Amino acid sequence: MSVIRLENAPSVIGYAAVVGRREHEGPLSDDFDLHDEKEKFGMDTWEKAESEMQRLALNLALAKAKLTGKELGAIFAGDLMNQCIGSSYAAECSHRPFFGLYGACSTFAEGSVLGSLLVDRGVFSKCAVLASSHFCTAERQFRYPLEYGGQRTPTSQRTATAAGAFILSAQGAGPYVREVLPGTIVDMGITDINNMGAAMAPAAYDTLTKYFEETGKKPEDFDLILTGDLGKEGHGIICDFMKNAGYDMSGVYNDCGLMLYSAATQDMHAGGSGCGCSASVMAGHIMKRFEKGTVRDVLYIATGALMSPASLQQGRSIPGIAHLVRISAERGGE
Repeated sequence: MSVIRLENAPSVIGYAAVVGRREHEGPLSDDFDLHDEKEKFGMDTWEKAESEMQRLALNLALAKAKLTGKELGAIFAGDLMNQCIGSSYAAECSHRPFFGLYGACSTFAEGSVLGSLLVDRGVFSKCAVLASSHFCTAERQFRYPLEYGGQRTPTSQRTATAAGAFILSAQGAGPYVREVLPGTIVDMGITDINNMGAAMAPAAYDTLTKYFEETGKKPEDFDLILTGDLGKEGHGIICDFMKNAGYDMSGVYNDCGLMLYSAATQDMHAGGSGCGCSASVMAGHIMKRFEKGTVRDVLYIATGALMSPASLQQGRSIPGIAHLVRISAERGGE
């Protein structure tokens, strides 16, 4: 797959991030729109709470864009729960065409790729991109019920309780989705559910090297290169891989899983993960930086570990994927 340059680059005209208590206690707290100390968002189950996070993020993003849900051509949304129930229940009241996505932690970038392509081609004039995760729903599905009290390994990442939303439009003042590069699956045989950074880093390496080789660009051409969510383990791996390939990203690279929590004051082991991790960082912190003008050209590479509870129980390896989205303050140029 080649880099796709969007000639009619869609504008991100609305964005919002909704998070839980621990995410609000982290270093990016001022950049989120809403949080709930109890992480239930007024609901009586964790699964309903996750859907409510998505609904709130969508409505807040629409309000910023001064739109109603009826003006959306479609909604692209995903989460970590089986059959994407968090997204489907969140979108059911909108009565808009709905595309349920599963790309694990890469879901927000996957939705941004698909939504941007369809807006760029004139299929939709406006669409919404949503992604969420909730620590309690993910633990119940992929690991153990919270009451079990299982101990996490040092390489494990905490699933973020968070949701993020973009409103993409054919018209707007930016920032703009300039280029996208859909990822291909890379499976290096990793089977450890508690080391997803190692499973996903090779996919990030594959996508990034393809982008740099095809475009001729270098890491220093960007204000920020942001992966999501490799965490501490994957961060180290991708830095080594890229440096060995001749691309030193050390001056401009960070990872959403490391940004969301404070390593000094919050014990999150290897960092954050989940669909909502990079979605909330992008729709919160990064969009605020575009507003302030502290970044003008960002490469966002969201990575996903494409396993399921059944595949894990069968001892199968964890395939990785990484989708790239370039977001710029300018619509044109190189």
